[in-house]
Amino acid sequence: MPQLLLEILSEEIPARMQAGAGRDLARLFSEHLAKAGLSPESLQTYAGPRRLTLVAEGLPPATPDQSDEIRGPRTNAPPQALEGFLRKTGLAREQLTERDGVFFATVSARGRPTPEIVAEAVPAVVRAFPWPKSMRSAAGQLRWVRPIRRIVCLFDGAVVPFSVEGVESGNVTEGHRFMGSGQPVAVRDFADYRGALEREFVVLDAAERRARILDRARRLCSAENLELIEDEGLLDEVSGLSEWPIPVLGAMDPRFLDLPPEVIRTSMRTHQKYFAVRAPGSTGLAPRFLAVANIEASDGGAAMTAGYGRVLSARLGDARFFWDEDRKGAFDAWLGKLNGVTFHAKLGTVAQRVERIAALARELAPLVGADSDLAQQAARLAKADLASGMVGEFPELQGVMGGYYAREWGLDPQIADAIRDHYKPQGPNDAVPTAPVTVAVALADKLDQLVGFFAVNEKPTGSKDPYALRRAALGVIRIVVEGQLRAPLRKALLSADRARMEQPQGALGGSAAEILPDILAFFADRLKVVLRDQGRRHDLVDAVFALGDDDLVRIAARVEALSAFLNTEDGANLLAGYKRAVNILRAEGKKTGDTFQGRPDPAAFTAEEERALHAAAERAAPEVDAALDREDFAAAMTSLAALRAPVDAFFDRVLVNDPDPAVRLNRLRLLGQVRDLMNRVADFSQVAG
Repeated sequence: MPQLLLEILSEEIPARMQAGAGRDLARLFSEHLAKAGLSPESLQTYAGPRRLTLVAEGLPPATPDQSDEIRGPRTNAPPQALEGFLRKTGLAREQLTERDGVFFATVSARGRPTPEIVAEAVPAVVRAFPWPKSMRSAAGQLRWVRPIRRIVCLFDGAVVPFSVEGVESGNVTEGHRFMGSGQPVAVRDFADYRGALEREFVVLDAAERRARILDRARRLCSAENLELIEDEGLLDEVSGLSEWPIPVLGAMDPRFLDLPPEVIRTSMRTHQKYFAVRAPGSTGLAPRFLAVANIEASDGGAAMTAGYGRVLSARLGDARFFWDEDRKGAFDAWLGKLNGVTFHAKLGTVAQRVERIAALARELAPLVGADSDLAQQAARLAKADLASGMVGEFPELQGVMGGYYAREWGLDPQIADAIRDHYKPQGPNDAVPTAPVTVAVALADKLDQLVGFFAVNEKPTGSKDPYALRRAALGVIRIVVEGQLRAPLRKALLSADRARMEQPQGALGGSAAEILPDILAFFADRLKVVLRDQGRRHDLVDAVFALGDDDLVRIAARVEALSAFLNTEDGANLLAGYKRAVNILRAEGKKTGDTFQGRPDPAAFTAEEERALHAAAERAAPEVDAALDREDFAAAMTSLAALRAPVDAFFDRVLVNDPDPAVRLNRLRLLGQVRDLMNRVADFSQVAG
């Protein structure tokens, strides 16, 4: 089948936008094809510094002809009904057929050539493209990330003609801006296109650019007996900055190595996009760096790396100044400056936030095994480095620099570590803090953030989370669950809210009663994310959260046990029996208003299966309660499993809705007993299946 090739060539696309742009191009184009009735066998996109490319294989030359039979009014319907039907179908009366007293119309539509559909789809996709940031073209109303220079669009080797804001589609692309021939390059299909770009010093595939960078960088370092300090985020970024990436190894002034290594690496990474290197087995940095050029230099990159080194020295010279000046100051002076820094209009200054975090850290300290005084002192100093010169220049180093300054000024190492690590974890791959004082401050920081922004109705919406509340909640969950901390979530949130309400701006937000349910539901959603990544089902989290438990460690353990139980035959069958029982109870409850909470009367049983089920429930109840008390949830599930056989036998041989009202009520109460017993472990009504 024919192949479709599309390339949109523009000025430089920011590296951070390229991967998303490739996904958006595939999504939008697939949607347009699907609306027209086209579905390619495969569709692949490529994104790079100057071009977005799409190749679709297996598209038919045209959409198929269609013929649909439409049912109309009855033959004896009023004339107005027939006239409306004829207008709708565009047919005449003699073109209708009659069958069983009903008019039918056969409406046919010829298929459309695929190039015609593509010619409509591409301009529509370009105009609707969701760039995070874009600019308007000088010629018209088109918004694109950067000015579009060329469009290649070929179907089965032939140009698909259309234009977008004066840019005509064609079969001509361009190579590397500096290393290419400088001449337009005509292409026939994707294989020809990819080969032509390679000859013009353009690597189309971001994954290939990434692999080339990493391979050559490792080889360069190995040749100099050095080790590359790998950085996945930086590797992704530099692979989006160059079409023909050439790693080069440069040298830095060794006198800067007495700066904190985080300062050197941040300057390299953030400002210059360089990788740091070290001697194999060393924890310190070597006086070298690895940069990625977008050109093969005739001198092997000597002139480039010399220039890179001079720029880096200038940056590190600034860092040296801030490092020296900051160490002349003190935390108290910085804390005073925080009084003039607004955290949020409705949540006060950063200094007021520090007061809240310190109070909360002191309260949380006993729950996590930390010294209350140390936790409070560490929390008071945790944000002080925000007023330092170094953090002003390198915001990424907040916390890290505070830890260095705390050590410089002889503070307790536990306090220094807490200042350094209290922002952790900042992502799914970041380690969680384990030192008790650090844990107390980290939890206080995140809980204050969550409570404050929920109180002033600054909650995450859809894909937007400007205050990183999802990350904060995930951080709390990971710290608590991975550290097996028995800190009740509701109590901690109430403490955070109390600290907020004690400040003047507390009245600007909602009350604890108003915001707590929303925050707990938010935590439930975040816990689903964590447990889903571990292979757990989201409905099991709902089933456990419905019990009102707020101990995250206990919740995770219940979900684990529930998952294992439902994967057994006994668990699956008992769940089916539970749902049958609940459905019966719900239906009968609607009629009578009864919830069937009362205990059944054993003397009123008339069937052996009733007695057996009641006896099994009576035996299981104390076993389940004892297992729950000692938090042995697997044992609780095992006790529930004993109900499986008597539940099955009951439903097989007993009529619940007996004609005798007394017998019926007693049997409904027996089912209510089973329901309530199972709900002590989890709300099984929340479990799918």
